[in-house]
Amino acid sequence: MKKIRFVAIILVLFGLGLAYFDFASESKHFAILEKVNISPKESLQNFSLKLGLDLKGGTQLIYTADTSKLKTATDVNDSMNALRDVIERRVNLFGVAEPLVQVEQSSMLTGGQRQQRLIVELPGMTDVNKAVAMIGATPMLEFKVERPKAEMDAINKAQQDYQKLADTAKKNGTQIDQSQINPLVLEDAYLSTGLTGKYLKKASLVFDNQFGSPKVSLQFNREGQDLFAKITRENVGKTVAIYLDGAVISAPRVNEEITSGSAEISGSFSVDEAKTLVGRLNSGALPVNVTLLSAQSVGATLGGEAYSAILNAGIWSLLIVMLFMILFYRLPGLVASISLSIYVAIMIAIFKLLPVTMTAAGIAGFILTIGMAVDANILIFARMKEEIKKGHNVFDAVYEGFHRAWPSIRDSNSSTIITAVILFWFGTATIRGFALVLGLGVLVSMFSALTVTRTLLLSLGVGSDSKLSKFLFGSGIKN
Repeated sequence: MKKIRFVAIILVLFGLGLAYFDFASESKHFAILEKVNISPKESLQNFSLKLGLDLKGGTQLIYTADTSKLKTATDVNDSMNALRDVIERRVNLFGVAEPLVQVEQSSMLTGGQRQQRLIVELPGMTDVNKAVAMIGATPMLEFKVERPKAEMDAINKAQQDYQKLADTAKKNGTQIDQSQINPLVLEDAYLSTGLTGKYLKKASLVFDNQFGSPKVSLQFNREGQDLFAKITRENVGKTVAIYLDGAVISAPRVNEEITSGSAEISGSFSVDEAKTLVGRLNSGALPVNVTLLSAQSVGATLGGEAYSAILNAGIWSLLIVMLFMILFYRLPGLVASISLSIYVAIMIAIFKLLPVTMTAAGIAGFILTIGMAVDANILIFARMKEEIKKGHNVFDAVYEGFHRAWPSIRDSNSSTIITAVILFWFGTATIRGFALVLGLGVLVSMFSALTVTRTLLLSLGVGSDSKLSKFLFGSGIKN
């Protein structure tokens, strides 16, 4: 008994410690805490809850990525991950607090491929135009090589034919017959090599030794270095064009294979222009083209009101559930309420430590798990009352109640966890937040019900068949 009571004390102290951490690590001061002298601690501010745009306010941008030129699913995944990294790096340079940049695969098929989307959430930034300009300023860097002579001859002929059609139409004052235009007229003189800003390690400003003109030096990572060596080896005596945002800015001739993994962009740059280009390249050269699909802004006031409403709903639901448990199950209900408080403290601590970005959907999932957290207790207490009616004393009834209720608890929670996993795997970002909170809630609720509640009940040492014991473990409505 002493060992059980010692463990019970440890669990209660553990819950109180987590509760203190949950409150003291909040960036805002809660008025209710003034009475117990708990105030936010600067040393714990890094663990404050991370709120999503719908609760904090800010801007959300959704981009679609053009992955049609990528051949395999692995290439698509690698490029989208690289895209996420460079956008996140660029956003961080602008000092946006806690930005969220994530890749999402839509269910819509485009050209036989699932549409790849990039979701950028910028908390605190409500100027949509500024946010779009911030992301749109990121350059698209690409290296291309000359087309084979036969292809270039066909393109040149198509362009000459188009020029004749244009001259004739202008002379006659008519429109060009679109059916007579060769599609090759739109083809570029250079072919893509796959060497893009994805492989860029660093860009820096250098000056020409002979004329002192500014140039931009590029240093590739290991994979890019091997790819650049292959490109230069196969195109000695030819030009390699460097494209920035779809325009040729330099087309140097390759004299020999370059194995150092470095290249230079030269042109009629001023020093300021070269510095700007270096900054843009270092902040993130996009590995694939992106198109803005939607942009929306949530005001800070609206987000604050939503957060307050959800917080009040959570507090009231917790109190009502506790009141129900105490009235209906008496002493076990009180123990379940203490266990539920520990459950809430554990969940909030997990949200802070992982950290989990809390959205309205995520908090809704958390409030839902508050009711689910006592579901296992209800099953256990119902079994306990059945055992007491059979003539067992209270101590034995507690053991039997937990033992007999376990299969039902296991099966019901397992099905919920499976549902949460499916929602997380196939759902959108909002659904994933709900599924993550739901899954975590079920796992922690099993711990609070099977370990915390059981330990606290056994630590009470109630084992007699007295009227007091029967009253404490009886039903508040019907014995």
